[in-house]
Amino acid sequence: MQHVSGISVASHLVYSQGMLANAYFFGHPTWGKKYLRQESHNPFWTRRWRAVIPDWDGKIVVDIGCGPGNVYATLGGQPALIIGVDISLGALTLAQQVGYTPLLADAQALPLKSGFADIVTLNGTIHHCDDMSAALREAARLLKPEGLLVSDLDPQVSARHYSGLGLWFDRVRRAPVRELLRPAERRSGAEIDTRAASEVHNFGPGDGITPATYRSVLAPLRFDVALYPHNHQIGSEIFEGECGRAPWYIRAAQRLSGIDSTAIAAAQSIMCVARKRLVPQDIFESPEDI
Repeated sequence: MQHVSGISVASHLVYSQGMLANAYFFGHPTWGKKYLRQESHNPFWTRRWRAVIPDWDGKIVVDIGCGPGNVYATLGGQPALIIGVDISLGALTLAQQVGYTPLLADAQALPLKSGFADIVTLNGTIHHCDDMSAALREAARLLKPEGLLVSDLDPQVSARHYSGLGLWFDRVRRAPVRELLRPAERRSGAEIDTRAASEVHNFGPGDGITPATYRSVLAPLRFDVALYPHNHQIGSEIFEGECGRAPWYIRAAQRLSGIDSTAIAAAQSIMCVARKRLVPQDIFESPEDI
């Protein structure tokens, strides 16, 4: 393990094209700060996360894909330790200012011991990884028995199975010229292209995550898994079975593709709340106890 400006750096890091795009975009001195401003303190997101993490004071937390520090900047509190993992040195510099203990590492191969964390979070992280299952498996590995894993804002595959006119409509909407005409989000072509490249599994039909991915990875690792497909403009109501309503342009693309925009499968993202089960052998914490 090396250290750069107070940031721990994992050994033998090998960057894929997607990782390079993520490192550049979220570490950009302008784009990273803008992303932090836009994503922090979202009231819908905050209500969802407060419902599952009402208090993490005194806990050991690992935030994988922390970026510039959105999760801690929004939830606040006083964890005993909050490690922020990212592959962007620039993003970690910002996260360090928020209060994270920063670690530059690959989410798919973390240089951290197993079973030490109380809470592991992945906010909009998994779809940025080349191997989504590997990233989820690594997150699960870090948790102690009865530890909590929370992920959110990874696109649901079935919501984006656009075809025909719906696919054409979505591509036109996403075109750089269209983005540049949006006054609230005026962005350069380079910013748009780099952000798109960072979204490894969020580009077109077939991209994203499925409920089966969460269950197939986490259930064999002794996790009780609860999944909540939802659209983004909804808070803790998702835990009462509601999923909210997608923006009009997503509903339009879905309807043009023959997708029922009111169905659970059409919800934009999946929130996962998984708890690691305590089994009898976990009671013994040291050889002396056995």
